Amino acid sequence: MISSLHRPTLAKVDLSAISSNIKQIQDHVPQSVKTFAVVKANAYGHGAVAVASHTQRLVDGFCVSNIDEGIELRQAGIRKPILVLGVVLPGEVPLVRDYRLTLTIASLEWLELAQAKPLDLSNLLVHIAVDSGMGRIGVRSLAEANDLIAGLRQAGCQVKGIFTHFATADEADDRKFQEQLAFFKELVAGLDYCPELVHASNSATSLWHSEGIFNALRLGLVIYGLNPSGQELSLPYKIKPALSLETALVHVKKVPAGADVGYGATYTSSQEEWIGTLPLGYADGWTRDMQGFDVLVAGQRCPIVGRVSMDQITIRLPQSYPLGTKVTLIGKNGDQLISATDVAQQRGTINYEVLCLLSDRVPREYK
Repeated sequence: MISSLHRPTLAKVDLSAISSNIKQIQDHVPQSVKTFAVVKANAYGHGAVAVASHTQRLVDGFCVSNIDEGIELRQAGIRKPILVLGVVLPGEVPLVRDYRLTLTIASLEWLELAQAKPLDLSNLLVHIAVDSGMGRIGVRSLAEANDLIAGLRQAGCQVKGIFTHFATADEADDRKFQEQLAFFKELVAGLDYCPELVHASNSATSLWHSEGIFNALRLGLVIYGLNPSGQELSLPYKIKPALSLETALVHVKKVPAGADVGYGATYTSSQEEWIGTLPLGYADGWTRDMQGFDVLVAGQRCPIVGRVSMDQITIRLPQSYPLGTKVTLIGKNGDQLISATDVAQQRGTINYEVLCLLSDRVPREYK
């Protein structure tokens, strides 16, 4: 999808806020702990290449979800280690080797398939995934972990790390978290060969569960300045949101009482009203369920009226404003603030999804 550069809708990304957030977290963990910045899904909508380029001096490596995200970083000149967190089928090993990526290996079946092809696994960089209770990927027993590590090393792989992922680290009830942590600790303690890097700390674990920090962190949402728990847990220290979403009024008109607005005529004016049109819609990630939520104009909250269209939304204004007047959808305008978490609550989802849904059609502007 091509970026729409010639309209006033854009996401502004403050790279200094991201680097500040990384330093803030590093100040609260032992200096010996390595930091991996998670830049999957286009750095949670912030722009993977820009974020990685700006932060590579602060971190020890990066995490992505798939090979193509890793290749994008390599082609942009990123030289730090890049761990692919998702499972990559064995047939892609030659490409992984070409771009010096680190693979996640999640099962003995993967190794057996790779050896049946056969594939040269010598010097392939890998981390082992452990399913401690998340239920997605990873070995589920000490015996399987030992067999997998031994098999990979015998095949010539460099087994650099082992990790797990917590399902409830961002929740107030920590019983599930403690069960997973105990399982992972016991498994690591029983390994015949323990890799150099042991990591389980996502953003939530790094913030609220210091006992889950081993010798490396995987920092995702928190470096972008958002609370991984939404509003369930209070942040232990301040972080700075890095992204704001802005557009501008492209049409303003006064409608009489009884005028319908938008698809399905789901909004009817109750009196004479000023209606403004904004150039963005669900194709940009501003989904249809945002009808009834607010945007900010001249420091005032203005409701979205009528259905969100693919390319346009309509808002009710308190008065007429000139075309080109700035409108804020995420961020601060005057004394008012709308956060990605506020948007998520309107949608009944999480702030991660709000950011990731911002499409490539929205240009990113960096400072």
